[in-house]
Amino acid sequence: MKREHFVKVVEETLDSLPREFGSRIRNVAVLVEDMPPNQPSPPQPGQQRRLLLGLFHGVPMTKKSTFDLPTGPDHVVLYQKNIEASAPLRPKFANKSA
Repeated sequence: MKREHFVKVVEETLDSLPREFGSRIRNVAVLVEDMPPNQPSPPQPGQQRRLLLGLFHGVPMTKKSTFDLPTGPDHVVLYQKNIEASAPLRPKFANKSA
């Protein structure tokens, strides 16, 4: 899938989250990369392997304090190739990827 289409699917998915979840991630950037930097090769479809689909970088809301110094923006990195490789296990994503 082309990156532009993948990003659109991500945006639609985030927009469809219930309000209680959306309000908790409103100041979190969502980035898309092909694969995690330490993963040697793209997974083959149907390959049995633990895949990292995404990673949060930042301070969890439950650990934040008004007394903390700013640490930069929180963000989530989604790994497109791994998500696409696991799409057969996620029918909703597979339907949107066509």
